[in-house]
Amino acid sequence: MIVLRPATAGLPRVTMWLKPNRALSRRGLRRLIMVLVALALSTAGLGAWQGNVFAPLFALVESAAVAVALSVAWRAGDRSERITLDALSLEVRSQPGRRRMRFQAYWVRVLLEPGNGRQRLLLSSHGRELEIGAFLAEPERVELSMKLMVLLADFQRQPR
Repeated sequence: MIVLRPATAGLPRVTMWLKPNRALSRRGLRRLIMVLVALALSTAGLGAWQGNVFAPLFALVESAAVAVALSVAWRAGDRSERITLDALSLEVRSQPGRRRMRFQAYWVRVLLEPGNGRQRLLLSSHGRELEIGAFLAEPERVELSMKLMVLLADFQRQPR
């Protein structure tokens, strides 16, 4: 998901937030886990009623493992990147992790390169490269590259 905050009259700066698409809220994740646990325990109860006394124990272990796996996968959606572009610089900040890289706006190049079965979106300047939007879908990366190229061209045309 690309959220664009355009420049205002007093502050000629554009900010883009890149976030992965997330289908569930925290509340939705909790509800999903509760429903899955209820289904597993009811099935295990039916199995115990028919003689399998270990079914509830295995259902509890499975429910805990599924809850942990879903929580870890959901937390991976917390990552984001903030791209700030003004007349002098382009800055990329990654969350979480505090990775921060700054390029001179005039010299930065936006590249789409094939790699590992998908296109990689790279920012390049003065021998340094940075991949951005790795968590975005392919069409979103292409859209982001086009937006960045247009914004960089606009900022390069402005008088200093």
